Amino acid sequence: MLHGRTRELAALDQLLAAARDGRSGTLVLRGEAGIGKSVLLDHAARAAEEAGMRVLRGTGIEAEGELPFAGLHLMLAGVLDRVDGLPEAQAGALRSAFGLASAANGGDRFLVGLAVLTLLDGLAEERPLLCLVDDAHWLDRESAEALLFAARRLNAEPVAVVFAARDDHASPFPAPGLPELRLRGLDLPDATALLDEQAAHLPRHARDLILAEAAGNPLALCELPTVQREEERYASPYGMAALPPHSRLLRAFSATVAALPEPTRALLLVAAAAGCAGLDTVLEAAERFGAGLDDLEPAERARLLRLSDGRLVFRHPLVRTAVYQDGTVSRRLAAHRALAQALDGRPDGADQRAWHLTAAATGPDATAARLLEESAERARARGSSSAVAVAYERAAALTPDAAGRARRLTAAARAAADAGRLEHAEELAARAADLVDGQADPAAHAAAVLVRAEAADDQGRSRDAYALLSEAAGRLLAGPAPHTAGPVLLRAAHAAWHAGDQDALDATADRAAAAGLPEADRVAALARLAAGQHRCDGAAPADAARAVRELIGAAGESAGDVREAVQLGWWHLFHGDLAAARDLAASLERRCRERGAVGVLGLVQMLLARTQLLLGLHREALATATDGMRTADDTGQARVRVHLATVLAQLAAVRGDEEGCRELTAEALARGVAPGTVHAAGALSLLDLGLGRYGAALDRLTAVVAAPDRQGVIGALPDLVEAAVRHGRPEPGHSALDWYEQHISAHSRRPWAEAVALRCRALLTRDPEAADALYDRAVRRHHEGAGSAFERARTELLHGEHLRRMRRTGDARARLRSALETFERLGAGPWAERARAELRAGGESLVASGAAAGPLDQLTPQELQVATLAAQGLSNRDIGARLFISPRTAGYHLSNVYPKLGITSRRELSGVGL
Repeated sequence: MLHGRTRELAALDQLLAAARDGRSGTLVLRGEAGIGKSVLLDHAARAAEEAGMRVLRGTGIEAEGELPFAGLHLMLAGVLDRVDGLPEAQAGALRSAFGLASAANGGDRFLVGLAVLTLLDGLAEERPLLCLVDDAHWLDRESAEALLFAARRLNAEPVAVVFAARDDHASPFPAPGLPELRLRGLDLPDATALLDEQAAHLPRHARDLILAEAAGNPLALCELPTVQREEERYASPYGMAALPPHSRLLRAFSATVAALPEPTRALLLVAAAAGCAGLDTVLEAAERFGAGLDDLEPAERARLLRLSDGRLVFRHPLVRTAVYQDGTVSRRLAAHRALAQALDGRPDGADQRAWHLTAAATGPDATAARLLEESAERARARGSSSAVAVAYERAAALTPDAAGRARRLTAAARAAADAGRLEHAEELAARAADLVDGQADPAAHAAAVLVRAEAADDQGRSRDAYALLSEAAGRLLAGPAPHTAGPVLLRAAHAAWHAGDQDALDATADRAAAAGLPEADRVAALARLAAGQHRCDGAAPADAARAVRELIGAAGESAGDVREAVQLGWWHLFHGDLAAARDLAASLERRCRERGAVGVLGLVQMLLARTQLLLGLHREALATATDGMRTADDTGQARVRVHLATVLAQLAAVRGDEEGCRELTAEALARGVAPGTVHAAGALSLLDLGLGRYGAALDRLTAVVAAPDRQGVIGALPDLVEAAVRHGRPEPGHSALDWYEQHISAHSRRPWAEAVALRCRALLTRDPEAADALYDRAVRRHHEGAGSAFERARTELLHGEHLRRMRRTGDARARLRSALETFERLGAGPWAERARAELRAGGESLVASGAAAGPLDQLTPQELQVATLAAQGLSNRDIGARLFISPRTAGYHLSNVYPKLGITSRRELSGVGL
């Protein structure tokens, strides 16, 4: 019987019942050591098995916390035969993660998470599934990421997942977004009932002492009566230190261990140091202490450990902690050396051997450092950037020479950055740079600085990044190989761009040109492109257009690297070729999804969502940006998340969702880095325009245009024109339109951009007839090329308002009806209401207060993605692999799509406009 856990048992029973009904769920149990988390997991396992569910159990092992995918392998060991049934890319990634094979995509840890999701979904097809993970706080980072990735994407599968994690004196187990249940100590009646059940023979004074000291901790209530010495039961509670229950238990377990024979204590110490090593390894290492299999018996009689699946398992993690901490330093070091010797030559023990040698080192150790570096590279092949970082950092600490330490610290920093740990990456890189003489070895110094600067840049400290890179480039230019400064200066130019520092960009271009570096032309082109973004004077816009054409030519349409290809897409967007940018981004997204490349998918979705927004594909932009936000959260890409949030903010502004728009722009404005700040201001100003707050929109956009860093401002200039005219202050609108016209003229005068410029010119024109002609040309240009339906409707609305003022009511109604239809289709509530108001003012009395959205507009972003792929003929399995969801979840979304679209099968999807 579990005392005092009615709430917790109900939550677990509800989770299991939902899984049996086909609804997945996840729960994180948190609490101090001994509070009862493992007992609740045991209850869940028994209840699941009695109900016919399959149960998978795993646990985090403290000693294996640095071995990538160790915890996941332990959990899935019994179902690895199912890996062959996974999609090829996922199966290869999982085999590579477990060291069973090498795979080209083994470096993507998120693809491993997708493989776990698909594997769990497949197992659940046979019968409902319960996954239990104990001591999740000690999981290696890669296993935790993969399991959390899968848990967050469970939806319509009969799968329940329960994590148990300590929240005291342990590594953190962050699981944002998952339901949590925190376990507290038992109240006095329940604690008393448990103690009576465990030790009814205790005298009253001892019973009261234990109840007071246990403080409701169930493990303390169970263990203290059996491990306390008789004299301790008479100690005055006022004379005892106020220790947390687990500390008291540590002391109690230590006393129990101390009473065992010496060979048994030695064997226990080796087992505690061994982590999850097999019994054969522990016994071989223990032989060096004169201990053998027979010496286990006293520890088993004391209920300190047991044998399970060929491994020695301590009854509770605190027992292992007590055994290890009570060993002297020399004994612990000797235990690790013995384990390293036992693992020598074993093909599956190389990583463990490296870490045991590391634990046994008392100073610099070149051999241990080399083995750790080899372990790091094996971790890289398994897709574990965080494990690479940890191994290289420890290897650096063991490296005797400064140059070697710097090289390994730089490698650790690069891996930490790849793992999304940017602050730690920056700290590691700074340590590496300090170890190297910038004059004697400028290349090694620059390599460290490059990582440090990139980490600073990604965190929004672009000016710091530029200063670091500029200084490092100076050392390279003054050194024996000045040509190596090219990549550093190019990266410095990008940092200056991100910082909005045109002077720094120009100075960097001058330095690259003066040194005759191969990258000089690209740096110069970048500086000229930025000038066109920041300046409207002289020939800057035209020069920027030539510069972006040069950058496009230098990149080439066949850019193989995804990051370089994404940059090419942005050059197309800056050049106004929205269709080329969208097509490139869409192909890159397909490539990332097919390969499971989640690490770069967010960068692609950032570009794709922006181009879809500019093309007026609001439904598609919503789906891409929503999914991209989740991708960015998974990968820790803050800058990507902020950019995508501003896309969603723009869509919220169109809908008139003021609260949503402000929430989505808050982070960008707080970071204060363009173009995020510019896009956020643009979204808020569009919201103001739709709601008729023209003065607020004008003030905000005027401030953006006057700011020193206004990257991305070109797209906001038409809104500034409209706000200025509507507010009765056309002067700022004239200068904004001049800049906008210079920009589009330099970039081949795209029809969609010319149409917007004509609309702005019409707004500023006082002659009614001339304005009418401009509006008319603008509408025709909107229809001539790819562009935004929302922008066309805005032009039609303004033209309709203008025509009504000219008393051409019939012509006005035609424009206004067209605008109203588009606004209603897009869900642009405030803009639709403006069109209806104009129609009513023009004498049209029967104007609906809002037309129903089209069938596709009723779909959620995820449903739209699933339906689009299904319409292309993809199976649920293929859809799941593309969208990083399970096949069953894909089928669940389709089952919701059919009634919304009024169809009954996949065959009909092609006829609904997908």
